[in-house]
Amino acid sequence: MAVAAVVCLGMAWWQWDRFESATGTGQNLGYALQWPAFAVAFVYAYRRFVVMEADPDIERRTRTEPTEIPAGILPERPRADDPSVAAIADGAPDDDLVAYNRYLAELDENPKTDR
Repeated sequence: MAVAAVVCLGMAWWQWDRFESATGTGQNLGYALQWPAFAVAFVYAYRRFVVMEADPDIERRTRTEPTEIPAGILPERPRADDPSVAAIADGAPDDDLVAYNRYLAELDENPKTDR
């Protein structure tokens, strides 16, 4: 982890020198600012893994978000006595679905090559 962080900081220094040179561009400045963020990410990830390895249950104890979905958030399932559900369950064809499937079959038979 330390080597990765040092390499990232070295890359940031190198990009900063490139930015300050006569041929430097804004892209070099962007990289010079991006590499330290990578170094911080390496340090954070290493620290996080060490903490999780030392105490695997820390996630469960420190969780603050709800663990169950509150009632009323998800849409209700259609009831069997709903006419639209009964028509589908009976196998009655949906006119729009039949027309759409016919359209797809027509496209499959006659593909356009200029797409």
